[in-house]
Amino acid sequence: MSLNSIMNIATSGMKTAQSQLRVTADNMANVDTAGYVRKIADQTSVVTNGYGSGVDVTRVRLATDRFLQAAGLSAGADAARQGVRSDLYGQMQSQFGDPSSDANFFAQVDKLFASYATLAETPTSSAARQDTIYKTQTLFNQAADIASKIQSTRQEADSRLQSAVETINPLLEQIDKLNKTIASGTISNQDVTGAQNAQRGLIAELSKYLDVKVESRSNGGVTLRTNAGTTLMGEGHATVSYQAAGTVGATTAFSDIMITEPGGTRWPLLDGVTSGQIRGLVEMRDVDAPAAAARLGELTAKLADELNRAHNANSSVPAPASLTGRNTGQSLQTALTGFTGTTTITAVNAAGVVQASAQIVFSGSTMTINGAAADPSTFLSVLNAQMGGTVTASFSEGRLQLNATGGNGVAIADDATTPGNKGGRGFSHWFGLNDLVSTTTPTFYETGLTLSSQHGFDAGESLTFRFTGESGARLRDVTVSVPAGTGAMSELLGALNDPITGVGRYGAFSLDTAGKLAFKAYDPAATTMSVVDDATTQNPSGVSMSQMFGLGAVGATRAGAYSVRSDIQQDSAKLALAQLNLSATAGTPALSKSDGRGGLALGDVGKRNVAFGAAGDSSGGTRTLSSYAADFAGEIGGKASAAKTRSETAAALSKEAEGRRTSAEAVNMDEELVNMTTFQQAYNASARLIQASKDMYDVLIGILR
Repeated sequence: MSLNSIMNIATSGMKTAQSQLRVTADNMANVDTAGYVRKIADQTSVVTNGYGSGVDVTRVRLATDRFLQAAGLSAGADAARQGVRSDLYGQMQSQFGDPSSDANFFAQVDKLFASYATLAETPTSSAARQDTIYKTQTLFNQAADIASKIQSTRQEADSRLQSAVETINPLLEQIDKLNKTIASGTISNQDVTGAQNAQRGLIAELSKYLDVKVESRSNGGVTLRTNAGTTLMGEGHATVSYQAAGTVGATTAFSDIMITEPGGTRWPLLDGVTSGQIRGLVEMRDVDAPAAAARLGELTAKLADELNRAHNANSSVPAPASLTGRNTGQSLQTALTGFTGTTTITAVNAAGVVQASAQIVFSGSTMTINGAAADPSTFLSVLNAQMGGTVTASFSEGRLQLNATGGNGVAIADDATTPGNKGGRGFSHWFGLNDLVSTTTPTFYETGLTLSSQHGFDAGESLTFRFTGESGARLRDVTVSVPAGTGAMSELLGALNDPITGVGRYGAFSLDTAGKLAFKAYDPAATTMSVVDDATTQNPSGVSMSQMFGLGAVGATRAGAYSVRSDIQQDSAKLALAQLNLSATAGTPALSKSDGRGGLALGDVGKRNVAFGAAGDSSGGTRTLSSYAADFAGEIGGKASAAKTRSETAAALSKEAEGRRTSAEAVNMDEELVNMTTFQQAYNASARLIQASKDMYDVLIGILR
């Protein structure tokens, strides 16, 4: 081997040692830099013509472990997902109050029943009446406030979704720029570890918003995909777009979060995202919060309806001079069809003595009033004739009204053995003649309509349904128009279920015996239906089809729609606490101020079995109001606790995954000190080899002289 070869070998050794020392110095300088991955200078032997000719640094790389990196990104995304769910669910649960305190919303429900039961013992006490009315209104106000704040939680989730999208796009753009820098440096054999470290940090930040899978490219840089395969980074980067809804209500229709992949393909982002903040925010906005709102709406509606049931079965003393019902949304003929049993309408004087009465015996589509034959078309005339002018009945704009004359009042009672009944409600209750709680929206969806009934919607009016898949992404919007024809419910049902122009490919609507219209998906686990637009108006109620039948998320809006009847709030004497005694002998009072049986009936509302509809995570069924409220309280508290536990567990797993990755990839000062010593010795050895070569040169030159 020539001396020149020895010099070259020594020089390459010194250069290689210098490069390794620089890498070691960089590592030591960044020992406390979060997310920094230590660099490694790969050394290789240089061989020329089969002989060793020195050493060289082939590349400077990061000490990455792709398996630990993947585990860390996955755990971080899940921690972010569960974190936002826990945060927002905790906010929502707090609106109901501390479950362990007797001041929470659910405890107030039972306290209200107790207040009515106590009032029954002192029905003449004006102060007790006023206090109970105040508690009733306060409870409905609280329900309305909670319902509003649930929607505020959804609005916050929606706003945070837009913020997430606005963060994701710059991250993808920066990662793409670094991809180009890394690829260019790799081709020219430059040290690109600085750019790679910066890129890893950006990818870690991106994984907080959505799940990310990293694949290294042969020419440098990375390809990014979600775990479901949606491309985030390839030859260029994807862009995500979303516009928040602004003010959010129970029936708000949200736009899709869209992603345009590098190749130009546009997809709903939710089809390709399984974790991260975006998934957690969407789950909270579209699943968790709506479920709570739906259950609150169902509880509040049944509470109002059952209070009205008890109130309609009784009367104030003196009896009111006028009773005006709710807007049934039906003609009188349709409204009366389907009643069974016996109801008595009376005119009573100020002392509670019956002046006149009309016993109505319903039988299918006909009836008798004090034995006189009648049908829905002659009901008013026959009733007015039988009351002899003491009470005048009228029907206008869907409302039945009874007006007493001559200083009398009007009171109604169903027969104890065969009570008047339609859809499980008595005569006064069904028409809402003496409701305690009034509402701006339909309280119940058992309309009493049959397939042959007139629905009251004009032909050509339409409503649009949206069907979403299991991921929450939109499958399709379907617009259904009210068909021309006779206006029968059977025709409307046919149009709704049409497989081409209706919803028939996703499920079917059905009308039950109580007149409740309901949709059932063929695959409830994979398909969800909502109403995004409703341009229908029912005559004479003025409500839309979704409001009338409770389609989509309309049921959740009921929680904010109730208040104690205004005239009762102003005059507590109008609270119906007495029961009309149909067996009272002539000349004796049928109503008494000291009668508190109506108060007992109102107090027993919580114990009465009620048929609850499916709402949120509850499949419904028959149970008491108190039981339903207790179950709901347990569900809200349990879900909030579970969300917190999942968040803590996911955070712990993320910390563990990050700890293992750091252990494998981060700078270890002991190792770096050993490396520094090794590379310094290698440098010194190469320097001594050069010195030895110089000495040999000197000796050879000396010999030649």
